[in-house]
Amino acid sequence: MKKILTFLALIAFQITLFACPVCERNQPKALRGILHGAGPDSNWDYVSIGITIVIAIFALIYSVKWLVKPNENNPSHIKYSIFK
Repeated sequence: MKKILTFLALIAFQITLFACPVCERNQPKALRGILHGAGPDSNWDYVSIGITIVIAIFALIYSVKWLVKPNENNPSHIKYSIFK
């Protein structure tokens, strides 16, 4: 878990290097240096981004979980026809 958090922190630090000075000046204080281009127009933009992040994290967690341990133990599963 510590390696994952370190990796995410390094990626977040690297992303902050890409904002140009003009975009950095025009962004809200919370997004300054992170976002490049036009900033959010209203609070609904933050809500939609938050919901999108939650869905992406949920999908990532379950995709990794099912890749690591798929729990396909049924002998009639299609994967056993390939093994024969």
